[in-house]
Formats: sequence, structure tokens, C-alpha cells
Amino acid sequence: MILVTGGTGLVGSHLLYHLSLKNDTIKALHRKNSNLIAVKKVFKYYTNNYEALFSKIKWVEADITDVCALEDAFDNITEVYHSAALVSFNPKDYKKMRKINIEGTSNIVNFCIEKKVKKLCYVSSIATIEKAVNKTMIDEECEWSSEKNNYGYAITKYGAEMEVWRASQEGVPVVIVNPGVIFGVGFWNTGSGAIFSKIHNGLPFYSEGVTGFVAVKDVVNCMILLMNSKIINQRFLLVAENKSFKEVFSEIARCFGKKEPSIKVTPFIGEIGWRLGWLKSLITGKPPVLTKQTAHSINNKHYYSAQKISTALNFKFEPVSETLKQICDTYKNENS
Repeated sequence: MILVTGGTGLVGSHLLYHLSLKNDTIKALHRKNSNLIAVKKVFKYYTNNYEALFSKIKWVEADITDVCALEDAFDNITEVYHSAALVSFNPKDYKKMRKINIEGTSNIVNFCIEKKVKKLCYVSSIATIEKAVNKTMIDEECEWSSEKNNYGYAITKYGAEMEVWRASQEGVPVVIVNPGVIFGVGFWNTGSGAIFSKIHNGLPFYSEGVTGFVAVKDVVNCMILLMNSKIINQRFLLVAENKSFKEVFSEIARCFGKKEPSIKVTPFIGEIGWRLGWLKSLITGKPPVLTKQTAHSINNKHYYSAQKISTALNFKFEPVSETLKQICDTYKNENS
């Protein structure tokens, strides 16, 4: 039986749908008070038969940091897709990220070893890939540097990867995927989904930073293909295209028939912005919209290569423009 962690998130919910097409039963972890209706909504985007497919999921209330709860969740499990994580660029969340991303993954790995799981797939991030200055394209061979990647999220995701590699040394076959910025329908107020909401409401800002983008359905399809393949103990960058934030934001605005963002966030403005955000957060107690890390990263230009996964699986990614159009159309249908 398959176990999915992070099943109520963007990647996990889309993964569960695709797994439900070819499996009678799937176990999925969820925390207390998590939104299972949001997952069913994702299923509904794909098919009218969503109720039958959704019923194949056996939900288990368990936190990945709770060893006792995980004991029951791992009964009869043969494959694990581990996508649960805390994503934050707020320094205040560092300790919490260490607990969830590193300690939580360590717990998953320990049970995979103990239960002799046949294969483990871990969803990491391009944040753990070194941004090599002497290479035009960043690939899987670019080694991690703790000096350059010294912000909380990257450190904890890298620490989680080390736990997964430990599983491989203990006899559990593993694969790791490192997606770029993931776009997909279903979560309009969090993560990358919030970008669509903000642009639809008239976001005026943009930056000229460049990074890799990918559709969530391509991410989950690659994960499933890797798990069903003979490929083990390797990592794969998942990026459809490298684009600037200006290009992506402008394309989303055009899809919505809205004014394109026109105020450029330069490095100088970013430095002022994150300091003002920090001050506002200090006064209000609310998380800052712009952190020091995001202010620095939005103007970086990094280009990623997905040649390894394309060759290994003969996989062709969906163009980003097509992904954006589909998501915008869905958003407009829901909010018209």
C-alpha cells in the first residue's frame, strides 16, 4: 500500500488524485483540523467522478513529528511519497522548520527502514541546489554550500535530504525530486496560488529575477514515473522553463485582462521593503509580507536544467504559458 505525507498541500493533493486512478486504496496523513474538503476540490478539477476516487483515500490523523501516530500509519505500507514540509522565509519559523522538515523526515525515514519499505520518494526543492557561478545552467551536480545557502528553508530542506540519503544507505531505495516554483490549481490564498489572487486584484510590482517554474501535474507525474521505474538513489531537477518574475506576472495579468505590473522592485527598494516589513511585523505581530530572504532572492537570476529527468524518463514538460492559462481560466471560472 502507498502512503502519502503532505496530502492536503498542493503537491500532495494532486498526487493523491493521480494515484487514485490506478490504486484501490491509498493512505494519506493529515493533521488535526486540516482541510480535507480542499483536497476533494482538487479532485473535482480533474473529473466528475471525484467522489469515487476521493473515497479510495484512507485518511490517517498523524503529524510527522509524532512517532506514536506514525507507527499505526505505516502498517502494511510498501511505498512512501513524502511531500509534507513547512515552507517559510520568516526567520522566526526556523526552529519550527527544523522540527518538521528535518526531524519529521527523520521519523519517516526510520519507519521506512524499520518496515522495509520498497521505495521512498521525497519532494525537496531547488533551494538545496548550489547556484554555481561558473555554470550557465544549474544541474544536479551542483553541490550544496552552507555558506551561500544559509537561510532557514534551504538549510532545513537540505537537512531533510540528508535523512533521505541515510535511508538509501540503510537499504531503502530512494528518489528525490527538486522542483522549481510549482504552479497548480486549488490553493488561491497560500504559496504560489496566492500570486494569481494578488495579480487578479491588481498587483503593481514585479522584479527581473529569473528562476525555474513547473506545473504541479508534471511534478506528480515525474514522481510516479520515478517510483514505478528501476531508477534508485538519484535526484532530479523538475523545471519546465526558466522565466523572469516580470514575464510570469505580466502573462498572468494578460490572461486576467488586468493591467500588467509596472513598478520594478530593484535591489535597493527590496532592501527598504523588507526592513519596513520587519518593523510592521514587530508592531502588529503578523508575519512580514516581504522578508530579507525573499527581498534578496527576487532579483537573483538562476537558470536550471531539467535535462537529466527529460532523458531518464523521456519526459516532456508542459510550457509555462500553457500552465498559466489553464490556471487563470480555472480561477476566473471560480471567481466570476
